[in-house]
Amino acid sequence: MSFDRRTRIEQMRNADHARQRRNRVLAISLSVLVVVGLVGFGSYMVLDKSEASEKEKAVQAEDAKASAAEQKKLADEPIEGLKTWDAKKLTRNHVTETVTYPMKPPVGGDHNPVWMNCEGEVYKKSIPDVNAVHSLEHGSVWVTYTDKASDADVAKLAERVGRTPYSLMSPYEGQAGAIMLSAWGNQVTVDSADDRRVDQFFAKFVQGPQTPEPGAACTGGLGGR
Repeated sequence: MSFDRRTRIEQMRNADHARQRRNRVLAISLSVLVVVGLVGFGSYMVLDKSEASEKEKAVQAEDAKASAAEQKKLADEPIEGLKTWDAKKLTRNHVTETVTYPMKPPVGGDHNPVWMNCEGEVYKKSIPDVNAVHSLEHGSVWVTYTDKASDADVAKLAERVGRTPYSLMSPYEGQAGAIMLSAWGNQVTVDSADDRRVDQFFAKFVQGPQTPEPGAACTGGLGGR
């Protein structure tokens, strides 16, 4: 009787141990499955994100290509009403005195040694001609306007200049048109900010072939607004 009892107790212990082993094996197996699942999901997410990034880069490259093609098209188009001056006759001496220019706004000539900052600067007040001309020498486009220009046009032009390196904008009293765009040796009067000639002028003359000093700085100069 005692032997049978011990046998049953031993059998119960063995069964309990076996159950515990099964539970441990099951727990380990589940843990492995979870880890494998997480690794697989993580890999999927990384691959998915990588593919999305590659697609985004491809789209951006296509957009940039299309934008470059559009800019070239605009730059190649003739600009109606464009006035030009012989670049060889526009002197480029650095002077400290006031210069009287034959056109308003000036498109070249002797100028101050310090340029106006032109990294998309929008000046609320008029700026000195002699400093602005130096900015033109560096390949910038100068947008000027009078009080006859509408607030909407001024705001839209300011937004355009603000996102365009090598450009600047300021009010200008005494110019012939309400809105004018100037580059070294080139100038045009436009009807509004939506005038196609604005896009043409920027495409052609921002660091364009007319630039006497391409790549020269547009920061570190005179920057009072």
